[in-house]
Amino acid sequence: MQVLCGINNMAKEYLEKLSSLINELKIESEIDFSLEVKHFFSGAALYINGSICASWFPGGLAFKLPETKVTKLLNSGTAKPLKYFPKGHVKKGYVLFEKPDISKSEQWKKYFILAAQQV
Repeated sequence: MQVLCGINNMAKEYLEKLSSLINELKIESEIDFSLEVKHFFSGAALYINGSICASWFPGGLAFKLPETKVTKLLNSGTAKPLKYFPKGHVKKGYVLFEKPDISKSEQWKKYFILAAQQV
């Protein structure tokens, strides 16, 4: 996995958090795609073959997931629609976990793998 340095301290913080979580979960060994983590706005994003599939920023941890999973998570209240900016548009096909509990590592691993399969 290639990790690129962030531009500002906040981006750097999330770059380190996302990179650490991906390494801890051994995501790279679970998928057959090229992984890259780099800064994205005030956070960090996971790119698979050049496309974003997940991001972690001050608003939370977001994943690109199959529409059926997105609908289920949104309807259950487990996740929220993703908006990178308060007045921005909702990113279709993504969900946001506002305060991710990192101790639920197996849950995040499943979402990372599903997200990687969406690109």
